[in-house]
Amino acid sequence: MLGMRDQSHYGSKTLDEICAALVERATELGVEIFDFQSNHEGALIDFIQAQTAGADGIIINPGALTHYGLSLMDALIDAKLPVVEVHLSDIHSREEFRQKSVIEPIASKQISGHGWQGYIEALDMLVEELK
Repeated sequence: MLGMRDQSHYGSKTLDEICAALVERATELGVEIFDFQSNHEGALIDFIQAQTAGADGIIINPGALTHYGLSLMDALIDAKLPVVEVHLSDIHSREEFRQKSVIEPIASKQISGHGWQGYIEALDMLVEELK
């Protein structure tokens, strides 16, 4: 729904535009990325479990699952890969229920409130961490 959701929180870029910017940056860095989006926690878990063996790290925006996605958190822990959690809006300055992340304690970094550029920051951080 990016590009159509409340642009004051989420910006005007679509998910496809953000993914294209990430692919461009990944190419500059000499790394390969795979993107996946689902509104279903089980599908996200299935993707993480299927891709873990061939991956070096995970960048994730857990959306609403940020606050209660314990199964998603377990899948990220089980992956045993560095995780960078990204949020377009600053979850810490929003409604109280949005301020707690069950992913943050297991992530190597959380980027919140940097808009779509937070994904680029996450990729740069992850690549640097993996060097």
